[in-house]
Order: sequence, then structure tokens, then C-alpha cells
Amino acid sequence: MEVLTILLAGSALVAIPGTFAAILRDGHGRTPEVRSDEPWTAGHLPSEPYASANRSFPPTLWFR
Repeated sequence: MEVLTILLAGSALVAIPGTFAAILRDGHGRTPEVRSDEPWTAGHLPSEPYASANRSFPPTLWFR
């Protein structure tokens, strides 16, 4: 039981400072805003949703 306690305490002494170091290195969870000035594509995927790109059609044609 003492060995288990020592192993748990030892791993906590390594994990807790490592966690704080990773958080500080990462910028406290803040990420910069991604700016996109032109339409993007990912392979054959469009840069806008399919539903908003086809708004010129009547809604009855959407559900055929």
C-alpha cells in the first residue's frame, strides 16, 4: 500500500507541473481569430452551405 501511495504521489508531482507548463505554453487557452478574406474550399466542398447556395429554388423542390 505504501508503494502505491509513493507511485501515486510521484506521478502527481510530475503530472501537475507538466499540466501547468502546457497551459502556460499554450497561451491560457486563447486562440487567435482566424480571418478569411476569400472563399475557401476543401477538396470539392463549397465555402457556403448547400441550403443557402440553392435558395433560388422553391422549397417544394428541396424535398423530392
